[in-house]
Amino acid sequence: MSSGSSGKKARGRQKIEMKKIENEDDRLITFSKRRSGIYKKASELATLCGAEVGLIVNSPAGNPFSFGYPSIESVANRFLNRNPHPNDNTHPLLEAHRKVRVNHLSQQLNEIHSQLDAEKEKGKALDQLTKGKETHGLWNAPIDQLNQKELRELYSSLKDLRNDLYSKMKEKRVEATSSLLAPIDPASFLPGYSHGRQQF
Repeated sequence: MSSGSSGKKARGRQKIEMKKIENEDDRLITFSKRRSGIYKKASELATLCGAEVGLIVNSPAGNPFSFGYPSIESVANRFLNRNPHPNDNTHPLLEAHRKVRVNHLSQQLNEIHSQLDAEKEKGKALDQLTKGKETHGLWNAPIDQLNQKELRELYSSLKDLRNDLYSKMKEKRVEATSSLLAPIDPASFLPGYSHGRQQF
């Protein structure tokens, strides 16, 4: 067997049986992914064909989500009574700029949803790893039962985790700043970490 092969074969893309997903977490993740996908397709339809698109979706939790191009209101009004919205007298140049900005933000939102879904999947995988008795390791052991060596290993692991979290939060802050979102201070999420110094 080659060094690149772990012996486990990838399942590839599987056909999913069309029935309600029983596990609530899986159902919400699937909803989020599918919603992002249908938004992307609706955006592509509007961009490629110049179509006006309106989409309203209620989540399993009952939260409404909508996508409209140029806006959900103008599409709904046109659908219901074939008249444009009375306040829809926007200058064409401003409307074109708004459409470009909305498309850009929509793409960013889809990317963020994809990243969020990927992180949720990683979290589920980590949860599965920690469920097995052989993988519990130091994370789930009572601290007062660990010896000096195990405490050092746990400390080192926690320190690495903290540094990884800090780096990830810093990346997210840079992304947020570049996309005109409010910046996040990663240090505010890490107790005991202040301006690059440890406080234990």
